Amino acid sequence: MFFHQHPYKPFIPKNATKLIVGTLPPPRFTTGDLKPDDVNFCYGSRDGQLWKILDQIFSLNLTFENTESAIQERKNFLIKHNIGICDIVESAERDKIDASDLGMQNVKLRDMIWYLQEYPKVDTLLFTGGNSKNGPEYFFRRYLKDYNLKLQVVSDNVPRIHEFRLPTKSNLSHRAESRCDTSLRTIKTISLTAPSGAANRAVGSMDLYKQLKTQNPDFNTFDFRVMQYRAFFLD
Repeated sequence: MFFHQHPYKPFIPKNATKLIVGTLPPPRFTTGDLKPDDVNFCYGSRDGQLWKILDQIFSLNLTFENTESAIQERKNFLIKHNIGICDIVESAERDKIDASDLGMQNVKLRDMIWYLQEYPKVDTLLFTGGNSKNGPEYFFRRYLKDYNLKLQVVSDNVPRIHEFRLPTKSNLSHRAESRCDTSLRTIKTISLTAPSGAANRAVGSMDLYKQLKTQNPDFNTFDFRVMQYRAFFLD
């Protein structure tokens, strides 16, 4: 059994208004067996698309290599744009050493409510995946049940948007029947299409993608994600 510990602490600038929320990076980031064009930072896998998408949206000219300067480029971007990264999974166990979300067992979640209360300017969670089993939205929904909270639908179109109301003070307890703090803040969640090759088939089946592909044969699944992510990262 492989113990898959998240290798990075959450990176949250003090003025963050958005948090990117995923699960775990590939196991090689835990074992330290990185490839030359991996970046030793959140979402740094050479096979992942998040930083490539952001690179195109913001014209960042990022470096994709295993260097300290590549890490700093990403941190500088996050600080400048008040975006944090706080994956919801702290650790999991795996029978097979791969990056599959479905392969995670005995999952330990991070205390997301604590982070939201520590960073009161955060009003948006950007899930890098939806509500399929062991996806970030799936885990977040399960986590909120411990606080008698649940997501309310804002838009059921892809990417799906929900919201919930959270007390601004740290008097929210597990399994609480009532909450003394009536000062609530609304936090929105957006379930983006996962920035991985594994989600390409799902993208290809979407009616909007098919329509855009018909209009422009050169349009591809990466272009679709850039279009989708741009609306929420630039908001």
